Amino acid sequence: MNNIIAVFVEYLTKTKKYSANTAMAYESNIRDFLNFWEIYTANPPVLRDIARADTTCFRAWLADRKKRNISAASNAQAMSSIRALYRFLGKKYNIKNEAISLISSPRVPRKLSRAINPIDVDNMKSAIRAIDNNAPWMAARDWALVVLIYGCGLRISEALSLRMRDTRGDRKTLRIIGKGRKERIVPVLPAIWAAIDKYISVCPFILNADDVIFRSVRGLPMSSRMAEKVLENIRCYLQLPDYVTPHALRHTFATALLSDGADLRSIQELLGHASLSTTQLYTKVNTRDLLNIYSNAHPRAGGKK
Repeated sequence: MNNIIAVFVEYLTKTKKYSANTAMAYESNIRDFLNFWEIYTANPPVLRDIARADTTCFRAWLADRKKRNISAASNAQAMSSIRALYRFLGKKYNIKNEAISLISSPRVPRKLSRAINPIDVDNMKSAIRAIDNNAPWMAARDWALVVLIYGCGLRISEALSLRMRDTRGDRKTLRIIGKGRKERIVPVLPAIWAAIDKYISVCPFILNADDVIFRSVRGLPMSSRMAEKVLENIRCYLQLPDYVTPHALRHTFATALLSDGADLRSIQELLGHASLSTTQLYTKVNTRDLLNIYSNAHPRAGGKK
């Protein structure tokens, strides 16, 4: 099975163009299933047996994961991984399994993200200066990162993949490679370029055309965890709520556009959402805000005393 898993992971990254992190998550879920299979059947997993796995086996695996306090979202992803494996086995080895199609994925409650107050975003600049007081280049880096995510609505991974060559040429837009290697064009405000240019000018490391611009203290490419830590430090300094994260900056970008009258299709393109239903979550957020305003302000709403 190890050889088959290796071929499957290669198929995900090279053919399906999945990111390395996604492929790694799929592989982890599949190995979790195979480990469970060995305990469940008291036999090591082999391809011919895996092909005959039934609904009882799949449900027992999900139940076992639930006992391990694995979240519904992770279990839904695990089922997606197994379905993808069986589709691959069908194409590559003509192995079919009808039982997998009879298993429903765990329902995942969709949480509404919260937008950051624009005033709090403005205050982040002075907070960064105070936090990185002894390292001006890091302050410039952190502010450039915040402005880039907030101003263009990028995912953390998309912002951190920005390379020196992307900062050259036409400065009205940026070409972004998002999830599934899908390409999109996002507009860039002059203030964003100004923040990026300032950071590049004070960065102590040599940045060649193919190098990512956001660097760690040691000059290595900045990781997503480092970016999250930047927001954590800002959040603590300004005493902001826990929902203030890099993703919340992206969410604030979309919420602001929606509030100013942008249509959902345009926001979907700017965010790089594959499905409009994902973008429609912002409509629910906007509706919630409107209802709060109505209940507190309208004389007939009962909110006023």
